[in-house]
Amino acid sequence: MSDIKRSKLTGKGSLIGLVVLAGAAALLASVQAWLGIALLPGVATVEELTVTGQQITPALTLIALAALAAALVLTIAGKGFRRVIAVLIVALGGGLAYSGVQAIVNPLDGASGALEGVSGIAGDAQASLVSSLTVSAWPAVTVAVGVVLALAGVLVLLFGSAWKQGGRKYESSTESKRARAAGTATGDRISDWEALSDGDDPTGGDDDFVDGDDAIDDAIDGSGDEGLGSGPRQ
Repeated sequence: MSDIKRSKLTGKGSLIGLVVLAGAAALLASVQAWLGIALLPGVATVEELTVTGQQITPALTLIALAALAAALVLTIAGKGFRRVIAVLIVALGGGLAYSGVQAIVNPLDGASGALEGVSGIAGDAQASLVSSLTVSAWPAVTVAVGVVLALAGVLVLLFGSAWKQGGRKYESSTESKRARAAGTATGDRISDWEALSDGDDPTGGDDDFVDGDDAIDDAIDGSGDEGLGSGPRQ
């Protein structure tokens, strides 16, 4: 596989899109019929019972919504937080896969609540109420979706640190202006200090600045002149 193709498959948009698709597929699977149960006549209020994935595992909807939320957070998360979200996505994928496997291996365990609702019987006695049981393809689909979601999380964990930080290029112009103003102000203060060290007046023009030593000499000369010319008049 070329580097270009690999970068596309492991890029930010591709992996976030994969997480979104997996979450949406899990949400769809949760409301589908997973089990079809035919009951013996007279043992319950109905003779046929359909059980959805959400009825078997109520957490399915929460897992699907959490996956969609994780995809949203990935769009703005920094490098460190991406790793946390990636681990969460792997855990969510594992939860989906586990739920599908349990529905395939032990279908009656997941349907016990629905059976109790129509028959009033709980526990192991529910098995005697069932005439036949059919498992749809949706539990297997959920297992596949969970594997894909977990794989997406692993890829985010491996390659997410190479993604560009999306928020930096949207830095506000106000902050940029403040940074430039602060830099200008600092530069001006340094320039003023250097000007004072050189004997220049940073607050006025060069023509208005009077050297301190020259001012003192002028004052002494003026006083001397006044003293010489201030004798008694005849």
